[in-house]
Amino acid sequence: MSERRPAVIVTGSSGLLGHPLCQRLANLGYEVYGFDRVGLPEPPKVMEHVRDIECDVSNSASVRSAMQKVRQLSGDKIASVVHMAAYYDFSGSDSELYDEVTVKGTDRLLNELEDFELEQFVFTSTMLVHAPCEVGKHIREDDPLKARWAYPQSKIDTERLIRDGHPNVRSVFLRIGGVYTEFGRQPTLVQQIKRIYEKDFQGHFYPGNTEAGQSAVHLDDAVDAIVRTVQRRDRIESCTPILIGEPDPPSYAELQQLIGSQIHGDAWPTIRIPKRLAKVGAAATDMVQGGSAFIKPFMVDMADDHYALDISRAQSLLEWTPRHHLADEVATMTGLIKSDPQTFYRKNGLG
Repeated sequence: MSERRPAVIVTGSSGLLGHPLCQRLANLGYEVYGFDRVGLPEPPKVMEHVRDIECDVSNSASVRSAMQKVRQLSGDKIASVVHMAAYYDFSGSDSELYDEVTVKGTDRLLNELEDFELEQFVFTSTMLVHAPCEVGKHIREDDPLKARWAYPQSKIDTERLIRDGHPNVRSVFLRIGGVYTEFGRQPTLVQQIKRIYEKDFQGHFYPGNTEAGQSAVHLDDAVDAIVRTVQRRDRIESCTPILIGEPDPPSYAELQQLIGSQIHGDAWPTIRIPKRLAKVGAAATDMVQGGSAFIKPFMVDMADDHYALDISRAQSLLEWTPRHHLADEVATMTGLIKSDPQTFYRKNGLG
């Protein structure tokens, strides 16, 4: 008989990160159990060694049933659980789903894992759990946690739940930057490209420090970091946070110029405007568009936020450094929107 493959559970397995992660882990010799709700998109279940298991983390019976199926198929030993299922809403509004899905959903999953021999629990958090830093400085894992809106607050609350409520679990918190692909996919970046491509007059104005930037990470690099975390599960101490992202992101002004020159062949002037005026404009636009405008008033207060990351811990523990850099990838994104705008808009859910 062949030796049984190590079992890995991936929640949120049909998502942007989950789908390629399942494929990568299966190719590396793991038996992967993709947990996600019924419906499209689905995990890559056509692959050998990737099994699709229905699981809604907001429902205790669903989580229990999913874990029973894993036990039947793979026994009581689990190499790693990569937990990515969470609630996300870019409107900035608070929602009870942050608590019900992200926080309590994690608790439900960990409660069901108590009867298993679990080697590692990886929680995909966000760099936004940290307070922003000054331009020229870098955020470290032991820097203060200070969420600026509901989404990162839910991640802080969940990290605390794992650390304090399940202290015997060998946990890792991957605090990941904004994930992008060759088609963009990262919301603020996509909107920036869209405004410049459409020559939107509003794209010339910005209410914050244009020298500030936000760390991003290419999808391939993010998947690689997670895989390395799983492979090094016996070497990473419990409750270890690790920042994952580009250490020195391009500034907003640099991105404006890169995108403008790639799409239109010339400079794209950017004018700084007062925050009060920007908030009024954002509120008015959102009202006219029936609440569907991307830019919300709460975002204006965060326009100065700078997120550059000290990734020395990722380099030390995971031997990980990003191979892709956002400034170099802009040409690919702008080339795709110019050559096939319909596909670019569709992949990014743009109207």
